[in-house]
Amino acid sequence: MMKCLQSWPEPIVRVQSLAESGIKTIPELYIKPPSKRPSNLTHEDATVNIPVIDLQALAGDDQEMRQTTLRMVSNACREWGFFQVVNHGVSHELMKQARETWREFFELPLEVKQEYSNDPSTYEGYGSRLGVEKGAILDWSDYFFLLHYMPPALRKPTKWPALPYSCRNLIEEYNEEALKLCGRLMKMLSLNLGLGEDYLLNAFGGEENVGACLRINFYPKCPQPDLTLGISPHSDPGGMTLLLPDEAVAGLQVRRGDSWVTVKPVPNAFIVNMGDQIQVLSNAIYKSVEHRVIVNSVKDRVSLALFYNPKSDLLIEPAKAFVTEDRPALYPPMTFDEYRLYIRTKGPCGKAQVESLKSHE
Repeated sequence: MMKCLQSWPEPIVRVQSLAESGIKTIPELYIKPPSKRPSNLTHEDATVNIPVIDLQALAGDDQEMRQTTLRMVSNACREWGFFQVVNHGVSHELMKQARETWREFFELPLEVKQEYSNDPSTYEGYGSRLGVEKGAILDWSDYFFLLHYMPPALRKPTKWPALPYSCRNLIEEYNEEALKLCGRLMKMLSLNLGLGEDYLLNAFGGEENVGACLRINFYPKCPQPDLTLGISPHSDPGGMTLLLPDEAVAGLQVRRGDSWVTVKPVPNAFIVNMGDQIQVLSNAIYKSVEHRVIVNSVKDRVSLALFYNPKSDLLIEPAKAFVTEDRPALYPPMTFDEYRLYIRTKGPCGKAQVESLKSHE
């Protein structure tokens, strides 16, 4: 199977190069069917946003404020699957530097970036498409994928960009701080589920064994943003995602019932969302929610997504505390490796892939 994944089915076109060529209409292979275009069912109420949660109280002595904060996180996980966090402990300057360094990478000459071109065997490196289906309708985005940051033994720093010169050091500094925040968030989720502080982290294999990878998304400006998407609708297959958004340009949309809500980024905030593995462990108490990305006609956009995942060979299944006669286990035991293979063979993600597993027990 891996042999057929060593090369892309068609020549790779960099979306950024298309955007910078001055085209007025986008190529047909980026045009989504009418029912999947961004204007379809977008929620236009400017007052609606995913919950914004201040984590400052968790470091203080006020137990009532601490419980209120934990309750807000719990409600967000149950009702939205998404929330933003401020006063999270990560340096605002580091967040800004990380974003700007990656923007500088995408502004490098094409021949420099091409040295990091990826292939579909791992997707690691500089890329412009997902999937190897010939003639597929593509998303309007380029990316750089750092496949293995955790566990440490799998890191390949030589595959990280050598330019800009600050990039490799910033990757390490940013990821370490982001991972600490993910660890704190996992403890909050676990406490809120009544499982004990370390349950979810242990289910993922412990701090040194979790999987973590970083995907940097670059969404070039688009002459026809109503016809395409930066990323098509999907749920995240892993455990939890920590997203550093572009504060200047909104783009992320979250499914809310039958419509899409555009997330309005808050200054110096991270966006957090539950992945499919958390939905499985909580037996669907916490929701892994479908989301997508729209593009902009006048501005490029950069975001950094850290995917925090279980150790790939550990069985993930609903916690026994959530399995009763009235509510049986909704998902069969499956390792993260097996789950990713399942998604790959099932094709592109639509609604949370984990839902389709209910009929596969």
